[in-house]
Order: sequence, then C-alpha cells, then structure tokens
Amino acid sequence: QVQLVESGGGLVQAGGSLRLSCAASGLTFSDYAMGWFRQAPGKEREFVAAMSRTGITTYYADSVKGRFTISRDNAKNTMYLQMNSLKPEDTAVYYCAAKMSPLGSYYYTAISYPYWGQGTQVTVSS
Repeated sequence: QVQLVESGGGLVQAGGSLRLSCAASGLTFSDYAMGWFRQAPGKEREFVAAMSRTGITTYYADSVKGRFTISRDNAKNTMYLQMNSLKPEDTAVYYCAAKMSPLGSYYYTAISYPYWGQGTQVTVSS
C-alpha cells in the first residue's frame, strides 16, 4: 500500500533552516502530485506548498513564499521541503501528501489528497 514517511524535523532557532524529506513507497512516485501541509496546536491543517508530478510546477502559501522551497527526486521516490529564515510561527507538525494526477496539476486543499504521512514536528524558538 501507499506509504509516506516524513523526516528531518527538529528544534531550530528563529532564522535557521531545516530540510524535510518525504519518502514514498507502494506507488509509482512520478504519477503523483505532492504537497506539504502543517498543523499547529489548536489550529486547522494548512497548506504550505505543492508541486506537479515532474516538479516543474510549484505553488506556495503566501506565508512561506520566498523562504521555503519544495522539490522532488523521482528517481529516489522522495520529496523535500527546504525551509529557510524560519520563524516561531512556522512551528507545527508538517505532513506530506500524495495524489495521483495528470501532468502539470497540483493541489492546495487537504481534501484533494488521499494519502498522508504521519508528520514530523518542527519547532522554531524565538
């Protein structure tokens, strides 16, 4: 079955960087659009970034645009989220998500994605 496993979270000071990874198995990775979401305590899950099957098309939430970069390596069945200039408000559990999709498509609503990882905690201290 489809399995998504996030890694790379941790504790970092404001202004620092982290790179999250999402390792996928049980699927033909290049057939899937991918996304990152996050959920802070007491808040709803929110969109962070998404990209198409090839990674050529990407889309970001305004809150992370210019600071975060989403990418993928289809040969390694892995997606990444490079997070720079981190802020305390970026503190959340980060989830990766997958959806089989046509070329060029990407999705920014959580309900669009049928497959989810378990999440990795990112904590940014001030």
